[in-house]
Amino acid sequence: MRKGVLREFIDLYKPDVLLLQETKISEVQVEGVGVREEFGGYEQFYGFARKAGYAGTGVWVRREGVDYRDKPGNDGKYEVGNDGRGVQVLDVDGDGLVDGYGDLLKEGRLTVVEMDEFYVVSVYVPNAKEDLSRLGIRQKWDKYLADVVLHLQKAKPVIIAGDFNVAHEEIDLARPAANVGKHGFTEQERRGFSSLLETTGLKDTFRELHPEVVKYSWWSHWGNARANNVGWRIDYVLVSESLAVNVKKAEIFPEVLGSDHCPVSITIGGR
Repeated sequence: MRKGVLREFIDLYKPDVLLLQETKISEVQVEGVGVREEFGGYEQFYGFARKAGYAGTGVWVRREGVDYRDKPGNDGKYEVGNDGRGVQVLDVDGDGLVDGYGDLLKEGRLTVVEMDEFYVVSVYVPNAKEDLSRLGIRQKWDKYLADVVLHLQKAKPVIIAGDFNVAHEEIDLARPAANVGKHGFTEQERRGFSSLLETTGLKDTFRELHPEVVKYSWWSHWGNARANNVGWRIDYVLVSESLAVNVKKAEIFPEVLGSDHCPVSITIGGR
């Protein structure tokens, strides 16, 4: 935001819904730095981490011309109530999602907003860490995330997007052979992503529309990786199978700077 890149991006592409990950911001800070005021054209929802300066997600919805209802609770497991709306359920397998780094359910890794025809979910999947010390809990998270999607899909389709911290196939990273078994490209993480798609029926929009296109969404800060396009595709927009036919475009914007990630997007319907 301070670099002006966010404003430039919004003014150029005018997204109806904007999903943010690794916001690292608290509720007090949101007000303090004037985010709500500067981007007042959007209703803003956040998942805040209990730990300061850590993780966090957000969903911004354009106030005009977009039908949305409300957000379910953004801490804990998502169930679908009798009225078809997402409600918070706190008696979740919490002990299974806690490790030496913290409690994944208190890191603001999911923000869910109910739209008129579907749920929108911004997700920041935990990194397995370079020493794979968080690989075990990452595998539990993958199962939890699939459960969240399945419960939401009982009421309406789901669009879930964000940083999944895994390159699914060899085409999704520049140097697959050199990264086999390393965090972001372990067999367990790749299998977890495959299982998410298979269990829920979610579709990887970019790969569905561009089966053989090589494009990346994240680059290391080291070794001029971005300049040399030595990257990874770890940011995805996944949609329920019933929505897939309505996805007209799935794009990646490597030319947009300001972060080690770049934006990814989908266009639904005739817009």
